[in-house]
Amino acid sequence: MSLADSYAGAFDVERTLAGFSRQALAHLAREYFLLGHMIDRVGLPLVMDHFGSESYVQFSIEEWMGASPIYSVRMQNALGFEGNEVGTVFKSIQLDIGAPPQFMDFQFRLDRSDYGEFWLSHCGALLDVEPFGEKQVRMMCHEIEDPTFDATAAATHPCMKMRPIHRPPRVPDGRTPHCRWKVFIDAESTPYEQHANLPANMASKIASIGVDLPRENAEPGGWADYSGPFDPGFQFEDLDHRALVLINQEAAVQAHLLVRAYLRCIADRFGVETAVELGARQWVGSAALGAHRLKKALAIEGDGIDAVAKIFQMHPHFLPRTYVDWRVEVTGENRARIALGDCPALHEGDRYSWFAAVDAQVHPAFDAIAGAINPLARCRSVAVGVGERFAWEIVIDPYHEPQVDPPELALARISRGAEFEFVQRRPLR
Repeated sequence: MSLADSYAGAFDVERTLAGFSRQALAHLAREYFLLGHMIDRVGLPLVMDHFGSESYVQFSIEEWMGASPIYSVRMQNALGFEGNEVGTVFKSIQLDIGAPPQFMDFQFRLDRSDYGEFWLSHCGALLDVEPFGEKQVRMMCHEIEDPTFDATAAATHPCMKMRPIHRPPRVPDGRTPHCRWKVFIDAESTPYEQHANLPANMASKIASIGVDLPRENAEPGGWADYSGPFDPGFQFEDLDHRALVLINQEAAVQAHLLVRAYLRCIADRFGVETAVELGARQWVGSAALGAHRLKKALAIEGDGIDAVAKIFQMHPHFLPRTYVDWRVEVTGENRARIALGDCPALHEGDRYSWFAAVDAQVHPAFDAIAGAINPLARCRSVAVGVGERFAWEIVIDPYHEPQVDPPELALARISRGAEFEFVQRRPLR
């Protein structure tokens, strides 16, 4: 099979992650991890706008506490590095949407199995909040990080702690690294008590969903897993083709779990209807940002119907396909069809997911994706086919009123992550 280094050229209805080269998959993984991280850049400002800064802090803590312990263990199982040592936690951080590579540039030193340190030579989150003053910096780097870091560590060992050596506000101004932390096992401490919402989130279908993987590697080179020693310089280029297909899908799973935790936090305090409303807006901004970034990342050319269809096909919000039965085809010169089959995403049994709000009507997130590629593109409902629950047609029409960017996209663009440029730090293994 010939593997693609980009998605230039014609739309391919059979295209999957497995059809891309290791080089392309490593770059795409950085995009997917960053896009998962950027979901908060839409969701949390909505919380602050509606409910104030105190809710912002509480939501920031509780959503990550309700998601990261689940997906940390998932990734450990998937890449074969289960354990209860500090090195295990460091590997988890390297594969966490909460720490997207380069934007949150974690560096590590592992001294012993029960002690190590990490520091951030570049913290995109800090650079986002510093312009808003010291109060915002303390809110993120003290009030939010303390409980969420410990929740992530406790997923590996209930008595593991993360404590700052130094952290912002930066003294002197411009200090680097931006922060430094020690990670250690304190066997004498009281085991960490995880958040009360964690069991409910663990019971969701997305928490235990499997992912599709090729039977064999389609390209030589790389590690089959991360079961070997912890590597402080680990890059996605170190993994083999099959493992890269896996972590791209796991990045999407992490994002779905984060959304579930976010919506549950809102519903617990302000009711399910408010959660559904803010969740829809969160999806709109995140979906549009993903469309803009993926077009460049995959070298997708132009703004025609092929380009629009490719974005719907490769957008991480519709992955993994074991969870979201998502179908995309080009049906004419300016027309494409997207459809959602009966799938676990529609059977969570609650309203704590983006897909719980999907019905026969056009979800505004779909128009946001289409409009990000071509402002003249619109979606409309159409009759379903065999095995489909819902279907929509995308039409590019010069008589359409051009779409304008949704206000939720503007929230995401406040962050430097919206335009962040990745670099390849080492070649494929």
